[in-house]
Amino acid sequence: MEDNLHFSSNAIVVLKKRYLKKNEKGEIIETPLQLLERVAKTVAAVERKYGAEKQEVIQTKEKFFQMMANLEFMPNSPTLMNAGKELGQLSACFVIPVEDSMESIFDAIKATALVHKTGGGTGFSFARLRPKNSVVKSTGGIASGPVSFMKVFDSATQAVKQGGTRRGANMGILRVDHPDVLEFIKCKEKEGEVSNFNISVAVTNDFMERVMKGEQYALIDPHSGPTDKKLDARNVFHLIATHAHSNGEPGVVFIDRINETNPTPHLGKIESTNPCGEQPLLPFESCNLGSINLAKMLKKADNKLEVDWEKLEKVSRLATRFLDSVIDANKFPLPQIRENTLKTRKIGLGVMGWATMLGFLDIPYDSQEAIDLAKKVADCIYNKAKEESVRLARERGVFPSWKRSLWEERSVRIRNATLTTVAPTGTISIIAGPTSSGIEPNFALCYFRNVLDGAKLLEIDPAFEYVAKKEGFYSQDLMKKIASGESIQNMEKVPQNVKRVFKTALEISPFWHIKMQAAFQEYTDNAVSKTINLPHAATAEDVKEAYLLTYKLGCKGITVYRDGSRSVQVLTTEKKKEQKKEAPQIVSYPQPRPEVIVGTTTKVTTGCGNLYITVNQDEEGSLFEVFTQMGKAGGCAASQLEAIGRLISLALRGGIDIKVVVEQLKGIRCPSPSWANGKKIFSCADAIARVLEKRAVDQKEIVTVEVPVGKKEEKALVKKSGGVTFNNIVGVCPECGFVLRHQEGCMVCDACGYSKC
Repeated sequence: MEDNLHFSSNAIVVLKKRYLKKNEKGEIIETPLQLLERVAKTVAAVERKYGAEKQEVIQTKEKFFQMMANLEFMPNSPTLMNAGKELGQLSACFVIPVEDSMESIFDAIKATALVHKTGGGTGFSFARLRPKNSVVKSTGGIASGPVSFMKVFDSATQAVKQGGTRRGANMGILRVDHPDVLEFIKCKEKEGEVSNFNISVAVTNDFMERVMKGEQYALIDPHSGPTDKKLDARNVFHLIATHAHSNGEPGVVFIDRINETNPTPHLGKIESTNPCGEQPLLPFESCNLGSINLAKMLKKADNKLEVDWEKLEKVSRLATRFLDSVIDANKFPLPQIRENTLKTRKIGLGVMGWATMLGFLDIPYDSQEAIDLAKKVADCIYNKAKEESVRLARERGVFPSWKRSLWEERSVRIRNATLTTVAPTGTISIIAGPTSSGIEPNFALCYFRNVLDGAKLLEIDPAFEYVAKKEGFYSQDLMKKIASGESIQNMEKVPQNVKRVFKTALEISPFWHIKMQAAFQEYTDNAVSKTINLPHAATAEDVKEAYLLTYKLGCKGITVYRDGSRSVQVLTTEKKKEQKKEAPQIVSYPQPRPEVIVGTTTKVTTGCGNLYITVNQDEEGSLFEVFTQMGKAGGCAASQLEAIGRLISLALRGGIDIKVVVEQLKGIRCPSPSWANGKKIFSCADAIARVLEKRAVDQKEIVTVEVPVGKKEEKALVKKSGGVTFNNIVGVCPECGFVLRHQEGCMVCDACGYSKC
C-alpha cells in the first residue's frame, strides 16, 4: 500500500532515504502512513502504563497520528526513525561528562559511540581536564590537555555512523577561564581538525563585564583553582570574534545565564549543551525534541489569514503530552542516561515555519510587528505546554527531582523540568513542508530539490507562492528565475510591498536576527538555536557588536556566520552546452590527464564484496576517468576490475558518449547478484554502469566553486541547482553533490535534505 498523505514529493524522497523501514536487502517495506502509525502507536501505548483503558489509548493514538499526518507537529528524527523498532532510542540530545582521568575519558568515548549509533547528538564540557603540560601525579607524565582529547573524540565519531542514517554530531565546550582557552579558540584553524565538532566558549558574566570595562581576568586550573596567570578580556573577546568572523566558530555560550535558569540546581551545574546549543543538559541527561509547524497554525478571516490561536493551543498541549510519553517509550543507550533523564523528564517543544507564517500574514521578518508576534506565539506555546505538564503531573506524578527544584520554590507541581526549546529543524521541516526551518528567515524563496532518478522539483515557499498568485505576478518562468538565484528585490514585476515582506536571510540586518532570537528566548526555558547571518563585508568588530547585543538582550548563546567566510566565489558558470548529438567521434589519442582532478567515490555492495567506484571529472564537469577497488580482493578479480576501469577511462577521455559505455556494461550478470538501495546488482560491471548512469545525470548542471580547505579554498565541482545563490558555502554535499550551507549550527543541503551538525 502506498499512501503519501499530505507529504510533498521531496518529503517522500527524504522519508524513503532515511526514515521508512527497510529489509535486509535494503528494500523499503513501509509506507509514510505506516511510519506515522508506527510512531503514534508506540508513543500512545505509554498511556496504558498510567491506567488508561484500551479505547482511550486508541483515541490518543489517533490524535497523535492526525497531528503528524496534518503536518502540524513533527518529533525529532530519532523518534521518527526508531519508534516501534528494536533499537527504540527516541532522543536527539545528550550530554556526556568528561572527568579528568583516562578511565573517564575513554568511558565517555564509549558512551558517545553508543549514543551516535542510535541517532543522537552529544555535547561535552572539557573544562574539567587539566591544562596542557600539567604534571600527571599518578604517572609523573605530562598532560596533553583538552584539545588533544577532543581530537580523540573526533576520530571516534568519524568511525561511527548513526543507525545507518546520520554521522554523529558533537558540541565541545571549554570555559573562558580555562588555561587552555586560547588553544581551544584556535583549534579548528587547520584543515580537517575536529571536523565532527561544533565548538563554543562558555563565557561567564564576570568575563563579559570585564570585556565592557577593559579589564583582565584570572585563569582557573580545574584542579588547583585560580592561577597567577591573567588574560586581557578584550583581547580574548577579540580572538573569539576574529575566528568566528573567519569561519563561524567558535560560538559563545553564556554559561552563567544558563545556570540562572537551571530548574534543578541541587542536581549540579549545567556545563554543556547539545551539538547546536539549544539544549543545556546536566551530565548523562538526554532530551527529546519536537516542533510545531507554525505555517499550519493559520485560518482565513475576512479574505485574509490570521493566527489560529485555538489550534495553536490545542497542538501545544497535545505535543507536550506526546513528548512526555516519548520519555517512557524510550530505550536509552546507557543506564546512567536513563536514570538522569527520568529524574528531570525534560522535553523540548519548539517551532518551525516561522518565516513562512510571517509571509502568509504579510508581516516583514525585520519589523517590530514580527517581534511582538514572536513573543505572543512563544508565550502561548509555553503557557499551554506548562498547563499540560501540570495536568500530566496530576495524572502521572511530578518529575522525581521536583523536590528542591525551582518549580517547588514556585509551588508548581509539574511533570517536566523544562518544556520549550527552539531547535534546528532542517530535515523535519522538509518532511512537514515545504516550510521554513526553525525561526530562521527563508534562505531562498524558490529552489530546486532533487527527487527520484535525478529529476528536479521546483519548490516554492508556500507563503510566497500564495502571495504571488494573489497579487497576480506568479508565473513558472519567474519562479525559475528566482530559483536560479536572482533576488526579488531587483525584479520590477514584484510589487514593493511584497519585496518588503519577503526578504531572505542575507537581506535582513543582523540586528533583526538577534532581536528575533531574543524575542523567542524570552518565552523559552531551554535555549534558541539561531544563526546570526552577517554580510561578507562585515568586520570582526561587527561580530563583537553582535555578541554584546545578544548578551544584553538576554540570549543564552550565539552563533554567527559571515557570508562567504568559508568560500570565496563561483569561479565558472554552467557546464558548456552539449553539442548536437552525433555519432561518437573517434580520436586517435585520449585527452591528457591534468595533474589534479576531482571526483566522487561510491560504495556499492555486490555479491563479491564492497566495490568502491571512483569517478573523476574534468574542469567542466564532464566524466573523465574511472577507478575501481574491491575491498582487499586480489588475483583475477582485482586485475579484471582494473582493466574495466582503464578501458572506461580510455573511452571517456577519447570522446565516447557515456550512454554508450553504460549500455555496454549494464545488465551483465554473474553467479553472485546482490541488492543495494532496493535495486538488484547483477555484477561488478552492472554496478559500475549504474554509478556512471547516476553521475551522468548529476553532471548536467555542474559549476566549479571554491570550498573551504583549512585557511585556503580549493576548486570543487558541484551541481548548479537548488535555487540558492552560491553564498554561505561550507562544502559539498557527500550524497548529491550540491553545495552545503551553514544554518542553525549545521551544514545543510537544500537539494536532498542531507544535514550534518
